[in-house]
Amino acid sequence: MFRDETATGRALEEFSLPDLPERISARELVRLRVREEVARYNVAPSHHFRGLVKPSDAEAELNGYRMRTARRLDWEKQADAAEAAFARNGYLLLIGDRQIEDLDETIDLTVDPVVSFVKLVPLVGG
Repeated sequence: MFRDETATGRALEEFSLPDLPERISARELVRLRVREEVARYNVAPSHHFRGLVKPSDAEAELNGYRMRTARRLDWEKQADAAEAAFARNGYLLLIGDRQIEDLDETIDLTVDPVVSFVKLVPLVGG
C-alpha cells in the first residue's frame, strides 16, 4: 500500500501495487511508484497531475500540479526527479514507523506493507 500523507500524518491518497517482491530497495520502490502514477496519468492526460514530484513546466497547486498543456509524461524522467527530490529532502519515505534514510536500503514488505510518502514544503523566507 502506497500512501501520501501530510506532515501531520493525515492520508491524502492511497493506492496499492500488486505482485511486488517481498524485499526491494527503496530506490526500486520509488521508481515503481512513479512509473505507476505516470502510467495512470498517461491513459488520459489532463491539466492536473497528482504525483510525487512536479513535472517540468508545471505549477504546484492544492493536491497536485497544474500542467500548462495536457501531455504524456516520461516516467523515467519523473522517477529521476523523484530520486533527486529524496536526496534534497523534498519528501520523507516511511516504512511503517521507520524513516528510510538511503534509497539503497532494502525494505522487507512482509514486515511493513505500508509505504508512506510525506511531501515536505519549504518554509517561505528560510
